[in-house]
Amino acid sequence: MRLQFLVSTVNEEVETLAQRMNLQADAIVVNQCDRNEYREYTHEGHRIRCYSFAERGVGLSRNNCLMRAEGELCLFADEDIVYRPGAAKAVIAEFEKNPDADMILFNVYVPKERQTYHIDGYGRVRWYNCGRYPTFSFAARTEKLHEAGVTFSLLFGGGAKYSNGEDSLFLAQCIRKGLKVYKAPVTIGRENGRPSTWFHGYNEKFFYDRGVLYRFLYGRAALPMAVRFLLKNRTQMFGRQQTGEVQEKTEEFGAGLSMGQAFSLMRKGIRMKE
Repeated sequence: MRLQFLVSTVNEEVETLAQRMNLQADAIVVNQCDRNEYREYTHEGHRIRCYSFAERGVGLSRNNCLMRAEGELCLFADEDIVYRPGAAKAVIAEFEKNPDADMILFNVYVPKERQTYHIDGYGRVRWYNCGRYPTFSFAARTEKLHEAGVTFSLLFGGGAKYSNGEDSLFLAQCIRKGLKVYKAPVTIGRENGRPSTWFHGYNEKFFYDRGVLYRFLYGRAALPMAVRFLLKNRTQMFGRQQTGEVQEKTEEFGAGLSMGQAFSLMRKGIRMKE
């Protein structure tokens, strides 16, 4: 099987990117910057095709990658991921072991404060538990994605109107289109710590945008899923009476909102006008 990395980046030196990320297969790089150009080079025998576009929006970047993908398998990536030796072979091996899988999600180590998921066992991913996986955990059979006609939303994510969620919406769309999505407890790389491009605290915009996301992601189940989200993360987001790390994090990112206010904002987002 031939694997191809699909790398989304902003204002990067693309000529050194393959080495810094330890890319172990061919790659398509979309670099959003202030110019339009194309460059190509070879890294350890792999073809690295680099497209620079004067535009913004992570969904647009990933769509530009996906529409050009031609490997049998594709692995979505960000510029701050460093892949462990043998990562490409490990991804290919999982698809060979599971010919029924159209998409497989993998572990990528991230700093604790940014961690949203950890896969500790094999299993199927469904619509109700697909909302916590980042795009850089996704690997898929390219032809299956093209046949399904799936794309990333242009409304959500860095550089878009709403904060984040393009990854969850894409995964949910894949599942609705009938693609079989699995998860594997295999770590393929790590993320270098960096400031978030979209998260600026648990403020009004965070909760409103999360409500809008849940409207698109869960439909009629949006409100109960919002309650579930708030209850599950209440200590992290509202736990000002806690001590130690939780208190420090809450003081750093909190905006003085109560859980009731947060729910009202999410409900407003869920009920947004067309």
